[in-house]
Amino acid sequence: MITRLLSTRRTSENKLAGSLRIVCGMLFVMTGVMKLVVPMLAAAWSGQLLAANIPFHDFSRWAVPFVEVGVGAMLLLGVYARLASVVVVGIMVVATYVHVVVDDPALFPLQPNEPVVPIVVIVLAAYVAWRGAGSWSFDLQATRANP
Repeated sequence: MITRLLSTRRTSENKLAGSLRIVCGMLFVMTGVMKLVVPMLAAAWSGQLLAANIPFHDFSRWAVPFVEVGVGAMLLLGVYARLASVVVVGIMVVATYVHVVVDDPALFPLQPNEPVVPIVVIVLAAYVAWRGAGSWSFDLQATRANP
């Protein structure tokens, strides 16, 4: 089990993967924090959940932003980046669904109604999940320490 978990950290000196990982990490940290502290965005987030009939509204309203901040931090640092990327893909699949079913442009104040951002992030995260954390990551340091 531990060997399998450690193998998810294996990566190479890949500047593209490292750059995409950092972009996704910054995006997720900022998005999670904004959903928690910016009242207009918190209201829009809550409205999206309600309009899309996402279950457990109150739980999702608070839990998802904290998960986004945590996953974003993991990506920024490059710690278990493959696992974090899989979580990102899951979140973005739900975000794509929300964009498709919600018709109210007021609920998307900083992005288009179309699921452009979620689809782009899915592609970026899938690349990181495939290639690993890449350059400038703790996963790369762990790979070098345990060849």
